[in-house]
Amino acid sequence: MHHLSHLSSDFVWGAATAAFQIEGAVDADGRSPSIWDTFGRVPGAIANGDTGDVACDHYHRWPEDIGLLRELGVDAYRFSVAWPRVIPTGTGAVNPKGLAFYDRLVDELLDAGIRPFVTMYHWDLPQVLQDKGGWPVRDTAEALADYAAAVAGALGDRVTDWCTVNEPLCVAWIGHLDGTMAPGIRDLRLAVDASHHVLLGHGLATQAIRANASAAPNVGVVLNLSPADPATDDPADAAAAVRSDGHTNRWWLDPLYGRGYPQDMVDVYGYEPPVRAGDLETIATPTDFLGVNYYFRAVVTDDPAGPAPFARQVEVPGARQTAMGWEVSASGLERTLTRVTRDYGPGRIYVTEQGSAWPDVVEPDGSIQDKERVDYLEQHLEAINAAVAEGVPLAGYFVWSLLDNLEWAYGYDKRFGLVHVDYATQQRTMKASGRRYAEIVRDFRASRG
Repeated sequence: MHHLSHLSSDFVWGAATAAFQIEGAVDADGRSPSIWDTFGRVPGAIANGDTGDVACDHYHRWPEDIGLLRELGVDAYRFSVAWPRVIPTGTGAVNPKGLAFYDRLVDELLDAGIRPFVTMYHWDLPQVLQDKGGWPVRDTAEALADYAAAVAGALGDRVTDWCTVNEPLCVAWIGHLDGTMAPGIRDLRLAVDASHHVLLGHGLATQAIRANASAAPNVGVVLNLSPADPATDDPADAAAAVRSDGHTNRWWLDPLYGRGYPQDMVDVYGYEPPVRAGDLETIATPTDFLGVNYYFRAVVTDDPAGPAPFARQVEVPGARQTAMGWEVSASGLERTLTRVTRDYGPGRIYVTEQGSAWPDVVEPDGSIQDKERVDYLEQHLEAINAAVAEGVPLAGYFVWSLLDNLEWAYGYDKRFGLVHVDYATQQRTMKASGRRYAEIVRDFRASRG
């Protein structure tokens, strides 16, 4: 990769995970159930009947996992804190044992020379708060802020980089409209309410982190963005692409950057979000960076009989697809980054997740020669280099994921890791992609002296 010439010398190379996907130990040290523990008990909700009960057992094996991060040579590690560990009752008293896990993790990362990027909310809402209404209820946004204040107060003397909420689209639309993620609700009105409260929670959490972290914090939100292209030149498909862009991108970006909710999408949904005086200002609290997760572009066709936004994703004939059935489109990453920069002007962007699942094969010698993932990684790094050449203020890149893990409703079959996990033994094995990433990072540093 001699093609990373446009990246700044202080560019941050990282890997990412999320608590529920790797930690396991679901009832250890006072942790209460999350909505994903509950969802995992619903027959058919998660592929193969998989659950997060053990996952990668990171809660017990974290020192080994820090060793893997050292082996990769990354600058930074993005992980999430589990709300049900820290405040098992959802609101109120902090559980010292739950917080102690992250306290120790942060210290050991810093000792290893690895910068922690902490995500406050990566989808594992305490079930007790779901029982009180969850994200469709305004109180949940306030509860997120109180939880963020507690975590920032405990870790914010050492942690400087904070993500408030991961992928509000998934929380609201996939959890409350499509129903294929926890809490598994299908109700457009509740989804619109949830979308507003997740964004409000982000704004309140941003303020709470700044008020409680003693080391000057950099705070941002993490959005999963996809460019939307019409499947044909039919005007109906063109209109569907505009709605898809509104649903996936503008519904989140517009209010975060002070524009309020896009009126065309309010019309599509037929519901006004439950905005109170001051909410839009809170949501638009200035952030220090925007986190962008990118996995695919959306090629869509008009679908008037389907759910909002009445745009259905279609397969691209002849396109290379990952094990998720997602089109490989590195140019979509470049387009996403340049568009966000042009239309919203964030001062700094991190690619906070980016990766691919493939049907990895363990060779007789125990190695995993995941050439597809290596190619995917290289193509997308070339795309970010091109984006920076076009003026995108990109400060870092985090591979999803450090480890193979519980891929939410897809279960353990879909492997995104740079490191292979044998779930029967919990043995970790660095894949060829992990070795290649380590080499890219090493070469990059060497080229910058």
